[in-house]
Amino acid sequence: QVQLVESGGGLVQAGGSLKLSCAASGGTIRNYPVGWFRQVPGKEREFVGSITYADGTYYADSVKGRFTISRDNARITVYLQMNSLKPEDTAVYFCAVKVRGSRLTLPLNYDYWGQGTQVTVSS
Repeated sequence: QVQLVESGGGLVQAGGSLKLSCAASGGTIRNYPVGWFRQVPGKEREFVGSITYADGTYYADSVKGRFTISRDNARITVYLQMNSLKPEDTAVYFCAVKVRGSRLTLPLNYDYWGQGTQVTVSS
């Protein structure tokens, strides 16, 4: 069974950058869409962006032009490069594999969630 582990979170000042990683083990994600979501306490999990099996990318309007999703050549790790970070980007960031449905933005269409990594952006 696929297991995903996120890493790379931390504390950064507004305007700074972070690169998150989502590493897969126990199975392959090379031919599956992978999504990034984020969540703050008391709020629903929010779609950030996704990369399709053909490496097409889609982003939430709130991060478009600032965040970039990519895969490594071995297609084992998916990255989320975050630039021009804002305090409102503060959240726990999760990656997951899309396994059902057609909507990329719907968390229910994803499985094999990682444990998340905290991103905190100070003003």
